[in-house]
Amino acid sequence: MPGVNDGNAAGAAGGGAPRGVRVTYQLTEYSPVYVISVAAELSGLHPQTLRQYDRLGLVSPDRTAGRGRRYSARDIEQLREVQRLSQEEGINLAGIKRIIELENQVAALQARVAELQGAAEAAAAAVHASYRRDLVPYQQSSALVVWRPKGRPDGGR
Repeated sequence: MPGVNDGNAAGAAGGGAPRGVRVTYQLTEYSPVYVISVAAELSGLHPQTLRQYDRLGLVSPDRTAGRGRRYSARDIEQLREVQRLSQEEGINLAGIKRIIELENQVAALQARVAELQGAAEAAAAAVHASYRRDLVPYQQSSALVVWRPKGRPDGGR
């Protein structure tokens, strides 16, 4: 069953869960699960094209201990996008590489902005939480108040 380990592989590797214990793995779009032949079929490209794209740095699949490529769903999506940009838009591979680099940079900057916004909101909440509750806001008024001390009818003159 994919994503579940009965403990044999982990025990044989010298670590992980004890033998007989089931360990569930979380698969995401970034999980490297496809060998090159499957990735080529899913992307509609020849395996040699995938190797070339890897050499050029357009797609960077993970590697096994034996140096075999393992592609994720995200890698296959990127392979399709490289092919689309090349065939439909007529962009050369160097241009596609630059586009991918810029898209990655934009994504990293957007993540950083979101992180900073979260930190700023947390800091603002901390400042608001530190306000003294016993102080009453003062509202300025244009009314004139005359004060006269008690006890002297002439106002103290």
